[in-house]
Amino acid sequence: MKNTLLLFGAAAVLVFTESCRMKSTATAVQGDAASKTYVAPGKYDEYYNFVSGGFNGQVSVYGLPSGRLLKVIPVFSVFPENGYGYSEETKAMLNTTQGEIPWDDQHHLELSQTNGEQDGRWLFANANNTPRVARIDLTTFKTVEILQLPNSGGNHSSPFITENTEYVVAGTRFSVPLGAEDAPISSFKENFRSTASFISVDKTSGNMKLAFQIILPGMNLDLSHAGKGVSHDWFFFSSYNTEQAYTLLEVNASQKDKDYIIAVNWKKAEEYAKAGKGKKVAADYAHNTFDEHKQAAASVIEKEVLLLDPKDCPDMVYMIPCPKSPHGCDLDPTGEYIVGSGKLAALIPVFSFSKMTSAIQQKQYEGNFYGIPILKYEAVLHGEVKKPGLGPLHTEFDGKGNAYTSMFLSSEVVKWRLKDLQVVDRVPTYYSVGHLMIPGGDTRKPWGKYLVAYNKITKDRFLPTGPELAQSAQLYDISGDKMQLVLDYPTLGEPHYGQACPASLIKEKQVKYYDINKNGNEFVTMGEKKAGVVRKGNRVDVYMTAIRSHLVPDNIEGVFVGDEVYFHVTNLEQDWDIPHGFAVKNNPNAELLIMPGETVTLKFTPEKQGIYPFYCTDFCSALHQEMSGYLRVSPKGSNVPVKFGTGETITGGSVAQK
Repeated sequence: MKNTLLLFGAAAVLVFTESCRMKSTATAVQGDAASKTYVAPGKYDEYYNFVSGGFNGQVSVYGLPSGRLLKVIPVFSVFPENGYGYSEETKAMLNTTQGEIPWDDQHHLELSQTNGEQDGRWLFANANNTPRVARIDLTTFKTVEILQLPNSGGNHSSPFITENTEYVVAGTRFSVPLGAEDAPISSFKENFRSTASFISVDKTSGNMKLAFQIILPGMNLDLSHAGKGVSHDWFFFSSYNTEQAYTLLEVNASQKDKDYIIAVNWKKAEEYAKAGKGKKVAADYAHNTFDEHKQAAASVIEKEVLLLDPKDCPDMVYMIPCPKSPHGCDLDPTGEYIVGSGKLAALIPVFSFSKMTSAIQQKQYEGNFYGIPILKYEAVLHGEVKKPGLGPLHTEFDGKGNAYTSMFLSSEVVKWRLKDLQVVDRVPTYYSVGHLMIPGGDTRKPWGKYLVAYNKITKDRFLPTGPELAQSAQLYDISGDKMQLVLDYPTLGEPHYGQACPASLIKEKQVKYYDINKNGNEFVTMGEKKAGVVRKGNRVDVYMTAIRSHLVPDNIEGVFVGDEVYFHVTNLEQDWDIPHGFAVKNNPNAELLIMPGETVTLKFTPEKQGIYPFYCTDFCSALHQEMSGYLRVSPKGSNVPVKFGTGETITGGSVAQK
């Protein structure tokens, strides 16, 4: 604790220094920075940069090196811009065993890999609050699958993957009792557990399945990364609160000098699972998938999970002592070196995978934690980076033998060499950098040209916007010996982590429009002549088409107060980047954004009689303003027949669609 207090004292001095330095930051950017980030009109960026949204629950996409925002992908939160989570086709994506949850805290991202290299197929995202993992299809930039995780009190240490995307792995942030038993909080050591979930990924479809969970002692798993190359069969998690405190954690979880990195032999775990060493237990969790053919989501509640306990599976889990409260747990491109960043340490420990396997063979243990062997620190240690800065958090690699670590307390990025652990460069960030990202920096093939720092404080970087300022990303050119700050750009939400890959991996694979002849939505309207209105009891289905620049039908009558009206809107366009929007006056739900060839449904339940205009919300043509219509809502019980049509052509009666 004395060392911790000294560290925070030093940090206070640095914070004061930073406040002074805020007044003269312009000198940090060299004169040629603009030329390095300028992307001319009509030209493309070199990289896609996918950035977690933190508390907004979304993923945002930027171009690098320009820093231009390209898209926001809704994942774990409702999104009024396009009706995600509001439309009947997407509501099921946000289903959980707690019902529909319209928000989550999206922390980390991981691009799919083949042979340890980015392949541009899928992007995985985690939900920290209600534990879930999502898969985003990078041909459509749509969330196509969300899997809830049972036996988890929080999902921070995810969604990191093995180097052939065999598994997406997620570790528990908050330990909880397994199952449904009622346990007092004071029984933490006896009844609380953490888990490491291994989610298998189908090589062709990408479909996810919870293969097994490994039961671990009650503690907090922070971050993780898979082995690669020589360490392919292993997965590594950082942990904190091995004191197993359950109150005042900032004090009570900082009693020991060290926590642990947990090393899991996932290949051996896989073998144990296949050999029947695990225990199948009841567990309810939602598995939500979006069917591209049906253009609709479905939610299934799974009922069982396979648990593996280290006491029944020897040689599966080991612990490596690491300086207090390690946050990052990162592996270099060869898979030999494991970097554990202790947030309260003034050094960076680097462990050796080959030394670890040797220590296991020689049983160089210093005890055990709930029966899990603890390897001797010195037996596994490759070496320590001395005096790198204060508050090391995360490390990524450039593929040239260099590592880059973010320093939260001293607000800088430090570059150091793997071969001799010497610091070779450092640059300030503005301010309090959390995660950093090098394109491909956690793979076997980093691209090594740029580094992005995701900062927590931006007091003098952008125009002020009240008590809350814009979140900040800073782009550094790392192609030379010295790092150079070349760009500041604001970001949405609170980005915790990002991933980036060359645009060439993705941009030629884009779906430009949906083939309407393959539209399998059960409510598709194949042409204007098929448009119509159908009443069944108090349900009214409106089969509508949208094309530049009109909606069919655009006049609808015979709807009563309290009816459930479903607008099934089919965009008949077969052209790239011609979506149509749809909104109804006073609808408490949202609007829709319908892609070319797509069918999307908006539910509207009118509570008052009146005339309700509806219209296209996405400017689509010179006559966009004219793309509208009227819905007449009559008092309940009125003798008004169903009528619908376009212009002066009104058809009476309830006309079937098919």
